[in-house]
Amino acid sequence: RIRLFLSTQAAQVLVQSLVISRLDYCNSLLAGLPLNAIRPLQMIQNADNADNMVFTSKPNPINPTSHVYCVLCTYDHITPILSSLHWLPVKFRIDYKLLLLTFKALNGLAPMYLSSLLTRYNPPRSLRSQNSGLLVVHRIAKSTKGGRAFSHLAPKLWNSLSDGVRGSDTLTQFKCRLKTYLFSKAYT
Repeated sequence: RIRLFLSTQAAQVLVQSLVISRLDYCNSLLAGLPLNAIRPLQMIQNADNADNMVFTSKPNPINPTSHVYCVLCTYDHITPILSSLHWLPVKFRIDYKLLLLTFKALNGLAPMYLSSLLTRYNPPRSLRSQNSGLLVVHRIAKSTKGGRAFSHLAPKLWNSLSDGVRGSDTLTQFKCRLKTYLFSKAYT
């Protein structure tokens, strides 16, 4: 009922504050889980009530200046809509949060217990890769549970980033580059 009184931008902010914030709460605990375990969260993000709240197919009699951006049908794909809203899929949101913690840990902005779990790559002899900002991926005993540990997953994700993203100087610059990198990876 409230949708008729909201502009598209206000509806987007409302959905981000009510739905997306719940998806982001403690989602870094889900890092490394198989996609079928993350699927229920992705279905919440894809839910009709969230995107129908932002995109309306009915003309707005109270605010006639608002434009109809999209007409949603039951069988429309949600990917172009999420892309136009600049919302990352849940798996990439989890990676974003984990990589953000990794950047903070490497630059002294995170608690010491996280920083102690990461080891910078220092080869025994002079190699081109020694100044690339890579991390040592620790060996794990069990691939199912150990592969989800921060000490294993964070370096693995960090090393998969491009040099431009890894070489960011500030947190703001890193966030911007990382979101762009993950956005292109998610929607291409």
